[in-house]
Amino acid sequence: MSLKLFMETYLNMRWEISFQIINFNIISHRGCLEGPNNKQENAPWQIRKALNLGFEVEIDLWYTDNKLSLGHDSPTYTITEDFLTDKMWIHCKNYEAVEYMSGTNLNWFWHDLDKMTLTSQGKIWCFPDVYIDGGITVQLGKPRRINKNILGVCTDYPLEWNKYMELT
Repeated sequence: MSLKLFMETYLNMRWEISFQIINFNIISHRGCLEGPNNKQENAPWQIRKALNLGFEVEIDLWYTDNKLSLGHDSPTYTITEDFLTDKMWIHCKNYEAVEYMSGTNLNWFWHDLDKMTLTSQGKIWCFPDVYIDGGITVQLGKPRRINKNILGVCTDYPLEWNKYMELT
């Protein structure tokens, strides 16, 4: 291989890697930062902490009795609409939450056992270990190489994923 061809190949690889890192989203799963934590998941203060560190956050939203609430299995933390931002991936947990969110410009979705779904902003949201080019995959484990051109991961370990991506 000539030096010129080697340099062109190297520069193209560097550009592709840089492009992928710049466009790779690391989303905090329910506000978690360093692994699963049932006491902190979906807690408003934990979500704010993840947002303040620069991460987008997937949250679980309920709408019951004319109130917005966060919580995975049931409404746990009451919030106001002002709490919701464009840095959140809002997982509607009941039909009433879908109806409520459909009147907003925020990024929300609903799914049950589907392998993937589309968010209100046309993004592909994938179940754990389902990889679709251009999609966000829920990847609850620690960082590892993914051989697909995905848009990003939703993870309980966003701090570790961030370090991993900096080294890649």
